[in-house]
Amino acid sequence: MSEKLQRTLVLLKPDALHRGIVGDILHRFERVGAKMVGLKMLVSDKDAASRHYTEDLAKRRGEKVRNMMIEMITSGPIIAIVFEGIEIVETVRKLVGSTEPKSSAPGTIRGDFSHVSFEYADAKQIPVMNLIHASSSPEEAEVEIGVWFKPEETVVHIPSYTKYTLSE
Repeated sequence: MSEKLQRTLVLLKPDALHRGIVGDILHRFERVGAKMVGLKMLVSDKDAASRHYTEDLAKRRGEKVRNMMIEMITSGPIIAIVFEGIEIVETVRKLVGSTEPKSSAPGTIRGDFSHVSFEYADAKQIPVMNLIHASSSPEEAEVEIGVWFKPEETVVHIPSYTKYTLSE
């Protein structure tokens, strides 16, 4: 895979499934041309959730927040997706919006479908219900994809139209 062609992980969290907005969210990725090369619905066990929400999260936000995130992501079904595309990590992050829904711009997934602030979640001692996770770097994506997918569970997506050129 070239430096520009990347893969990234997206997790649709239990709150997205509970609200019934999976199709709306997936449509946004399809509109920009992100190629879905891996897809599965599952209920995460604590081991996978702990490998996903690493100790780095605990260092940044505290062990209590990490534990709440693990509890939240194991609370119901999730959809794990691998998208592929040119510089797709950055594109997906722009579509998703800020981690804090309240700070997410209108037009982003979190900006359009959620609104909770870190302050509110912290005061209520609950995880931020922000619908979706997206890898923050190509390196993080590689590690995270390995948590949720075996290599044989993703496909090589070569569109049939690539055999045609504009000059024909």
